[in-house]
Amino acid sequence: MTPTSRAVARIDAGAIERNAARLPKPLCAVVKANGYGHGAVTAAEAALAGGAAWLAVAGAGEAAELRAAGIGARLLVMGALTREELRVAVEADADVVAWTEELADAAPRVHVKLDTGMGRLGTTDRELALRLAARPNATGLMTHFATADERGDELFGAQLSAFREFVDAVGRAGLVAHAANSAAALRDSSSHLDMVRCGVALYGLDPFQEDPAAHGLEPALALHSWVAAIRRVEPGEGVGYGRLWRAEEPTWVATVPVGYGDGWRRGLTNNSEVLVRGRRHPTVGAVSMDNVAVALGRDTDVELGDEVVLIGRQGDEQILAEEVARRLGTINYEVTTGLLARVRRERAG
Repeated sequence: MTPTSRAVARIDAGAIERNAARLPKPLCAVVKANGYGHGAVTAAEAALAGGAAWLAVAGAGEAAELRAAGIGARLLVMGALTREELRVAVEADADVVAWTEELADAAPRVHVKLDTGMGRLGTTDRELALRLAARPNATGLMTHFATADERGDELFGAQLSAFREFVDAVGRAGLVAHAANSAAALRDSSSHLDMVRCGVALYGLDPFQEDPAAHGLEPALALHSWVAAIRRVEPGEGVGYGRLWRAEEPTWVATVPVGYGDGWRRGLTNNSEVLVRGRRHPTVGAVSMDNVAVALGRDTDVELGDEVVLIGRQGDEQILAEEVARRLGTINYEVTTGLLARVRRERAG
């Protein structure tokens, strides 16, 4: 192997397309936060090829980026917007989300958001929401589930019921009613309404933090680096800042040029595994800004330049983003979204 970058996120656009094709339709593909770390334009193009009818982002700049790339699909900006950001969103010919009279006044097309239990954006004033929905520039109705990824909870059903009652009360044909995120779309078909809004599942990540294969989803991101140095560490000798790991026996240790400056979090100190030559090896010592160390054992056949897989498959072994997330006590899409700009995205598939 001849490395071309210190760390590369290889994005399987074909996997995103196939995931989109498997998800319920009509589909609004959520490509905010740089496509959950996969690259917004790559994700958008692949999702549209897989049958998505809409795209959704959080901010106006994200909408402008898609338009600058020549993407002309229907586009929804879901987040809070300053006056200037609202102007950018309108110039990008995007629908925006409204929950106040001021927002509804300022945009040509709005999706009225009723807060049924998330407790963030949206109005809890049902009468206000009904007035906004009666406006001629209202094109959609929406809410967002707080606990769809918690099987057996009661709030999910209560939110769905409240939103359905609101949609029925509006009673206006032509408005697109949508509520289901990835978890809801996979969990309960009665939540699909006129459209589903899927983000995490689009990227082959399990919204229930278990196994994406159980839902027929294919992980689209693999994080790769390489062996930059190999040295022998004797018993009692340490590796990295603070010597947070010390060898108990003679051990070969590889240095891999990826760290928290790339988004490989310091919380993975002495707390992760990587794949080298198709085998799992533990990382040892503190994750630093630019490097992580990997214990190769008393004897090793690993060589300089060998590929290191931090997320993805190598040979018969696989490390899922869900595994990394569990080690960090977080969710899989924080892992992928947290990969920083220093990690080069390489489109494949």
